[in-house]
Amino acid sequence: MAKRKRDNADSAGAAKGLKSRKAVVITTPKQTPQRAAPIPATVTAKDGSIEASTTTTTFQIITGSYEKVLHGFTAAIPKNLVTGSEHVSNSNGKEEEKDAPKIAFSDTFLFAAHTSSIRCLAISPVSDDSSKVTLATGSTDERINLYTLSTAPSQPSKLKPQLPSLNSASIAENSANKELGSLLHHTSSITALYFPTRSKLLSSAEDSTIAITRTRDWTPLSVIKAPIPKAQGRPSGDTAAPGEVPAGINDFAVHPSMKLMVSVGKGEKNMRLWNLVTGKKAGVLNFGRDILSGVGEGRFGTGEGRKVVWDTAGEEFAVGFERGAVVFGIDCKPKAKLLPAPRTKLHQMQYLPSETYPGTLLVSTEDGRIMLYDTTSTTEAPAPPTTETSNPKDKEEAIPSSTLMAQIGGPAAGITTRVKDFSIHALTPKHPSLFLIVTGSSDGTVRLWTVDMQDLAAKTTPKTDPAAAAAAAADDEAKNDFTAKRIGKLIGTYSTGTRITCLESFEMTGKVVEGAEEEQAVENIVVESSSGSEEEDSE
Repeated sequence: MAKRKRDNADSAGAAKGLKSRKAVVITTPKQTPQRAAPIPATVTAKDGSIEASTTTTTFQIITGSYEKVLHGFTAAIPKNLVTGSEHVSNSNGKEEEKDAPKIAFSDTFLFAAHTSSIRCLAISPVSDDSSKVTLATGSTDERINLYTLSTAPSQPSKLKPQLPSLNSASIAENSANKELGSLLHHTSSITALYFPTRSKLLSSAEDSTIAITRTRDWTPLSVIKAPIPKAQGRPSGDTAAPGEVPAGINDFAVHPSMKLMVSVGKGEKNMRLWNLVTGKKAGVLNFGRDILSGVGEGRFGTGEGRKVVWDTAGEEFAVGFERGAVVFGIDCKPKAKLLPAPRTKLHQMQYLPSETYPGTLLVSTEDGRIMLYDTTSTTEAPAPPTTETSNPKDKEEAIPSSTLMAQIGGPAAGITTRVKDFSIHALTPKHPSLFLIVTGSSDGTVRLWTVDMQDLAAKTTPKTDPAAAAAAAADDEAKNDFTAKRIGKLIGTYSTGTRITCLESFEMTGKVVEGAEEEQAVENIVVESSSGSEEEDSE
């Protein structure tokens, strides 16, 4: 009896000791969790951080959609996929083909950011002094949401299991991506956002205002108010309330000097110039009959500008209409026009960010093309037939057409869905002619293209004979622009599953610190064992 009591006392003491050891931290676990293989593409810096990959270039891509979804994912692009060096030499000195490299896509975030469709995005300029950028999203719910995104690529998780996904892309969450809040100083749908610098945010809305916000404390510094247009005797349509007329800012563009801004609005057949130093109107330029007729704006057209963009040098800007565009010089005089054939809607315009190829304007269309125009090379418009009622000034007022150099995608490449938005990036300093173009289509597909501008060397030579140039222009117009030279190499495709309305991207060049949280998680493994397991360990 006494022996049984003593055994019970010993077992109770052992249980008590085990209970006290349940929260003991084991610094070296018995079975170390299996870790992912080291990434050969990374380089360790002197400060203990992991620099961006030397054999891959990672881009962060963000898309907005009609489904109110803000989707962010990364694309790790192997450099040999861009340069095309897919051959290696064996021991005999002969070249062997390697397996074609592929882009690695990883989802970073996916959530409903707004209560209605997302219309525009903007990213602050990437700086070497900071490892974060600011993302602004605008929607028809009158809100501007703000986020901070890390410029450092996420490293593969060593402890967390691979989460299931509906597609083949992996999931790489970044704890540095955070939400800042919302701006509510607009009373209508947001139409455009732009970061001229890291310290300022410009936003426009259908309330006919352009707000300038300081990013340090997100305080509105100034509000530029555009006048509401007068009714011109036509139906207001579904863009305005009953009894009202369409109003609001469609788009704006800031001059590289940060002192001048051009805006276009709804229901207005003009563009407005603003002095950003004083915040006041600098002038109003009406679109004449020659401009509207040159871009296909007929009698029943709205005649309003929908897009506006400055070139890199600030020497010219382009105003986009529904089916065409007009290029203006710094003196605000029209110098060239763009009118794709066959007729199609234009959705986005951007100048090529390169000093080597000035005046290269890229335009995305409804039929899935991205067309490259040379605004410095024009062809004279064919003279209209002479009649008794014709105006002799029509020939003098005819605006020459810009030279169509090439096209990317389109029906010839099996792409017929409209390209809503795209972004352009210079790939390598050693190859200034190489560019990456990221396009977003309405079917939810994001495509990555590499374009070598040296392929256009033969196309950029203008014709010296005006008669031959006019005949060639008439011949091209008679055929259509589908016969233009096709350039660009499709290197990757990603399906978001949503109807894309806007797109932004930036190159991730920051540093990422080694996973201290994961190491801490390894050290903080708490053992939850029973008395039986302790006995097995002791044995």
